[in-house]
Parts: sequence; structure tokens; C-alpha cells
Amino acid sequence: MATKIRLQRHGKKGRPFYHVVVADSRAPRDGKFIERIGSYNPNTNPATIVLDFEKALDWMNKGAQPTDTARAILSYKGVLYKKHLQGGVKKGAFDETAAEAKFTAWTEANEARISGKKDGLAQSKADAKKAALAAEAKKKEEKAAAVAAKNAPVAEEPAAEETEAPASEETEG
Repeated sequence: MATKIRLQRHGKKGRPFYHVVVADSRAPRDGKFIERIGSYNPNTNPATIVLDFEKALDWMNKGAQPTDTARAILSYKGVLYKKHLQGGVKKGAFDETAAEAKFTAWTEANEARISGKKDGLAQSKADAKKAALAAEAKKKEEKAAAVAAKNAPVAEEPAAEETEAPASEETEG
């Protein structure tokens, strides 16, 4: 029986949520499946992925073929890299401890990249909020100045006297 690791869609229209499942390749997308190995929520930023690493690796070693999106998810979580390293151990390219050290280094680098993205998103959100507050304060000051100018007493009479005085001096001289 040919098995596939694929996504099973759930959620409302326009708000998808997926279960990562192992299913017979002939079964319908949202139909019968063999085992549920995780979930994927693309609505969050960054996307939320929960995956049973050991089950996914076991199914990959048994020959289950991932779909394109499932392959991207498995690669993101490191399942494909772990399978690759296990293949190197079987061929004798390196030993188990070297493979584990490589995988640990990759995992730490991946976690640093993910946390950097989360920090960057939080910082940009805070900057946008600060800019919006500054724009709102400026608009409020402009509005207050316009109201103050409207409510100020009219000072046209002294200006009218000043313009008449120079005209009378010209006629005398």
C-alpha cells in the first residue's frame, strides 16, 4: 500500500487549519487516514507547526512519500535532515555521535533564526504602533491649534489704524 504524508484541511472558509496525516494515497483528501502526526496553522505569523517528530521520522523511514507542502513542513522541522543523517550513518560516512552533533547544531541555528524572526515581527509591530501614536498626537495638536485660532478674539481694529497712519503722512509731506 502506497502511503503519503499530507495535509487534511479543517477550519472555516478563508481560515484554514490543517492536520498532518499519514494516509493511503488512494484515500480522499479529508477522508480516511492511518495516523495523525501533527498540525499546521498558517493563520499565525510565523505559521504554527506542531509535529510528532519521532512518528514522522518513522513513517519517512517506512517509505511514506510527503506531498510538496508536507515536505516543506517536514524540512522546516528537521525530519528530512535527520533522515539524511541516518542514511549517512548507514553508509558509514560518519558515526552516530557525529550525526547527532550535526543535527543538534542545525536545530540550534534553526531555533535562533525562528526567534529572530519573531523578535523582528514584534519590533516592527511596536514601531508601527509608536508611529501611529505620534501621528495621532500631531493631528490632535493641529486640531487644538485650529480650535484655539477659531475661538480667539478678532484683532482687526489695531491693524486698520496702522495702515491709515502711513497714508496720512504721505499727504502732508
